[in-house]
Amino acid sequence: MDDGFTAQQASQLTGCTQHQLRYWDRVDLVRPSIQGTGGRPGVRRLYSFRDLVALRVVRSLLDNGMSVQRVRRAWDYLRRNADMDSHLSEVKLVTDGKTIFRVASDDDELLDALREGQLAFFIAIDSITRAVEEDVTRFELDRDSFLEILRRVEDDVVTEAAEAAGG
Repeated sequence: MDDGFTAQQASQLTGCTQHQLRYWDRVDLVRPSIQGTGGRPGVRRLYSFRDLVALRVVRSLLDNGMSVQRVRRAWDYLRRNADMDSHLSEVKLVTDGKTIFRVASDDDELLDALREGQLAFFIAIDSITRAVEEDVTRFELDRDSFLEILRRVEDDVVTEAAEAAGG
């Protein structure tokens, strides 16, 4: 998982469109942390596992009625006020479609990431993190199986070519 994920792989693993990935990168909502394009054509975006979780969280918030502007403000708040690198999977968000709250670690307090609002539903980043981990594992297993099949085909072609040349 340390190699990074291309935009196409990130799109497949998160359900985000490539257009969304480009737009969110351009507006600095979720940028690929391993390698960005820097506005240069032909440069490949590379996303980290943490980026995949962030993409799914953002997509989940947008799918549940939040505007891009509100999601950006909430995500900026999380980046400033949460230890995202070591405890991202422990963060819980609550929203009513108008505002976003961060549930404090003791689950007794809601911290308003935007403004006051009503409690409606939770987005448990830990479950999103587990789902991304499972999808990445399946992706890597599929990729490894595909590469093994290609190696076998290549070996068969080499063997057949050698037999044809010798016979």
